[in-house]
Amino acid sequence: MTTAEKSDWYVYILRCTDNTLYTGITNDINRRIAEHNRGVGAKYTRGRTPVELVFTETLPDRSAALRRELVIKRMKAAEKQLMIEQTESS
Repeated sequence: MTTAEKSDWYVYILRCTDNTLYTGITNDINRRIAEHNRGVGAKYTRGRTPVELVFTETLPDRSAALRRELVIKRMKAAEKQLMIEQTESS
């Protein structure tokens, strides 16, 4: 494996200005948040900026991040909110 393949990946949740939640993955969290706020991130967030990072989880590779993203996206909003609150209180 190369160094690039070993780099950490992140699942993240953003709170948009309309108070909705957006879940995504990246290997560079700061760059990705900046892209969302510039309007060049996901189509969903383009009209909902600025966004606020409310949750991150580090995973070992892209595959693991994609699997975790799918689990989170299938959660109800209330479940996501509880996960966010539990992380904030830790």
